[in-house]
Amino acid sequence: MLTILLMERAAAMGIPMSEGQAEQFKRYHEMLLEANARMNLTRVPDDPAEAVDRNYLDCIAPLAGGFGDFAAAVDVGSGAGFPGIPLAIMLPGTRFTLIDALGKRVEFLRDVIARLGLNAEALHLRAEDAARRADLREGFDLAVARAVAPMNVLCEYMLPLVKVSGRMLALKGPGLDGELARAENALKLLGGEIERVQPLAIPGRDWNHTAAWIKKAAPTPEKYPRRAGTVEKRPL
Repeated sequence: MLTILLMERAAAMGIPMSEGQAEQFKRYHEMLLEANARMNLTRVPDDPAEAVDRNYLDCIAPLAGGFGDFAAAVDVGSGAGFPGIPLAIMLPGTRFTLIDALGKRVEFLRDVIARLGLNAEALHLRAEDAARRADLREGFDLAVARAVAPMNVLCEYMLPLVKVSGRMLALKGPGLDGELARAENALKLLGGEIERVQPLAIPGRDWNHTAAWIKKAAPTPEKYPRRAGTVEKRPL
């Protein structure tokens, strides 16, 4: 049922999904349920339709608007794998790096990646520390995040990881305009420019989810990101 529902709902959004991809989502869903029985990983709705819409289609909704071609992407604060795992399933040609600060979540992500055969890796790192690694700093064409932090904080986590001319994609709710206004100084300091705001519509749902596309227009100064803890306590 889950696979059919996924394919039908994705098609209604204008997102082609193969049977193989739907099967990967089903296996991911089963792994989430199994993991939640052992640890508090994330909320997985009992209703399959709720799980499909809230956990999976919401993550891949940006694909409905013409996504572009990205060779390397990083999911910052991946948690249980949202949005990195769903996007990695749908974009097998993109190499995904999933970053999270909690070891048990990273072990879960590594298990998912291995069992689903995804073009991805999971790293046990804080975003601030990841951007200090020479092999990761400004090493990605795309950085994505969902439900991690306000935009002014998120920019400092994500933009140092993005190549100049790359993109930052933040999946947000209805308060995005206000968050972007408060992030103007952070964007200016970190080399980002607002490119567009994309509505993330799911047929039959009345929630107002949106995505901010930020272009990396200039290199991020070396002093950013600041050390762990400072970014949230003293946002730019």
